[in-house]
Parts: sequence; C-alpha cells; structure tokens
Amino acid sequence: MSTVGKAISLLELFTPKEPEIGLSDIARKSGLDKATARRLLMALAEHRLIEQEPLSRRYRLGAGLSRLARMRDAHLPFVRVAAPIVRELALETGETVHLSEFSAGALLTVHVELSARANRVSVDVGQILPLHGTASGIAFLAFSRPETIEAHFGKPLTAFTQHTMTSREAVMGAVRLAATRGYSRSAQGYEEGVHSVAAPILGSDGFPIGTLAVASPLSRIDDAIAERQGEAAREAGRRISTELTGEQWHASVPLRQR
Repeated sequence: MSTVGKAISLLELFTPKEPEIGLSDIARKSGLDKATARRLLMALAEHRLIEQEPLSRRYRLGAGLSRLARMRDAHLPFVRVAAPIVRELALETGETVHLSEFSAGALLTVHVELSARANRVSVDVGQILPLHGTASGIAFLAFSRPETIEAHFGKPLTAFTQHTMTSREAVMGAVRLAATRGYSRSAQGYEEGVHSVAAPILGSDGFPIGTLAVASPLSRIDDAIAERQGEAAREAGRRISTELTGEQWHASVPLRQR
C-alpha cells in the first residue's frame, strides 16, 4: 500500500462509536508500527485532517475534513437535499432509514435517521454496503450501467449470513425484480434478523448516484408492510432525484437491456 493509502486508511479507523483513538490502538488496528503511525498522523495533522485532543492525547478527525465536506456539498448537495425527505420517510414508516452515495465502486452510508422505537436497526454513517448483500446494493444495480454490474461480478461474492446471495443467477434475479417494481427487498442478506427495502436515487443521466433504504427488525415485517415500505421508499427516491436534477425520473421501468 502506498504512503497516501496508509494515511487514508488511518482516517477510516474513526467511527461514530469510536471518534477518538490513542496512538497504540491506531497502530494495532492499522497493522503499522507506532513510529510509522505517528509519522502519518503528524502529516495528516499538518493539513488539519487529524487533530490531537490536548488532555487525553488521543487523536480525532480534524476540522480540515469539514472544510472539504462543505466544499463538496456546495457543489454536489446530495445529503443536504436528501436529508429532509429521508427524515420524512423515517417518520412515515417508524423505522430506520439510511441514505447511501455511490463512490469509488461502493455504496457509502452518508446519512441515517434512526427509528424512535426501542427495538430498531442501527446503521452507522460511513458504513460501506456490499452491492449483492443489501437491499441498497440490489436497488443500485437494478438501474446501473451494464459495465457497473459486470465489474461487481468480476470478484467473488462474500457471504455475510447464510441468507446472502452469492451466485450471479440469484443476484440478477433480485436485480430484475427490483427494476420491475422500482424498489428492492432483502431479508437477512447482510445482517441476521434485519429486513430492508431500498430504492435508487437517479442522477441527471438516469443512472443511480445512490440509494435510500428502510431497515426494520424482521419480526415486524410481513409482505403487506414490506410493499408499503417499498412504495414509500420508491416515492422518496423519486422526490430526491427530481430535486437534485429537475428531471421527473420514475424508478419503476423495466430493466435496461443488458
């Protein structure tokens, strides 16, 4: 891995559950020796991408990342436009709703509205969602370019649970169904006991730039509830697509010719 890659990998160690990490833990988690980890952290700190808490001496993400995020949001206001609609969908369904953006070949969770219920599904901002193992991924593939789909099948499909689809045939069957009805449905494909429905968010070219998903405990779901959630997600995705692009996209058309 290049030096730049190693430095970026340190940034990815920080999570909402662990926003501050000490040097020893950073070295252990990254597989680097402490001297190398410290040198990379100092380089990141020079650009305000990392900062050190004065009392504990633990490291946390720096304000420089916020500056970059604001610049990106000013140009590509994905989360700012989508967040109010995601919040409405969470209130309507009473379940956790999460928003993902496609970047560098993966779906990255960029916004989450947690259910107010005690028994709920928790999703972390920054979580990467596998395309074949999640409702979000299936919804994304259902409206993607053929080359995007082929690229995903160019590597083995990891099984996350005993219910994960790991064959091309099974995944493509789910993709075709999602393209026909405009939303996808997945039960325990990524996490035991979790059911999700998801819909694509389309860009100005008619291809997806991300997805939004409703995640529920499997025990609360039957076919009628799943259908209502799916239709609500599809409508929310259409609204976000329209606000972002000004186009009246409808994610309920047959799968594009492959």
